[in-house]
Amino acid sequence: MPPKGRIEVNELLCKGCELCVGACPQKVIALDMDRITPKGYHPASLISDGCTGCGICAVVCPEAAITVFRETIKVRANQ
Repeated sequence: MPPKGRIEVNELLCKGCELCVGACPQKVIALDMDRITPKGYHPASLISDGCTGCGICAVVCPEAAITVFRETIKVRANQ
């Protein structure tokens, strides 16, 4: 089972540069053309399931507007 993740984009920082869109290996990030940030930009957003929480989008974001969350899988040890 592939890892699952999600992102949160701080709309006060996101300038819609699309660097995260191009860097996402899963191709699950796009600009949300239905929303505009307080500064007048279309923010980045997850557009579908498939985020693995790899963090590449957060690394390439020049404004540090993206926070990545990755689901942790707990493995039980045999007793």
